[in-house]
Amino acid sequence: MELVMEIMLAVIPVVIVGSIVVYVIHRLKRKYNQGTLGKKKSEGAQNLLDSLIPMGMLFGCAIGVILGMFFPLSLLYTVSLGAGIGYLFGFFSYKFYSKKGTNYS
Repeated sequence: MELVMEIMLAVIPVVIVGSIVVYVIHRLKRKYNQGTLGKKKSEGAQNLLDSLIPMGMLFGCAIGVILGMFFPLSLLYTVSLGAGIGYLFGFFSYKFYSKKGTNYS
């Protein structure tokens, strides 16, 4: 029974993060094909927009490391789930920030 739990703890993050990545890539591909990817007028705003998804992954990894220190889960488990969830939140912030008609720059 212990072996099954170890296998599940190794497989579950791969399945969750893999499905998040497939979802985000599919949505970005759809936005690219429609020509609705975010464009900002200033260079600084465009750089921020382009780096929202990687920043989400970094923040997710950091939160995963912090949670891994306090909970009895593997550090690999928490960091990989943190990166995947941060990737998803980075995509949502990209989507929010790139809406037409908003001028944050």
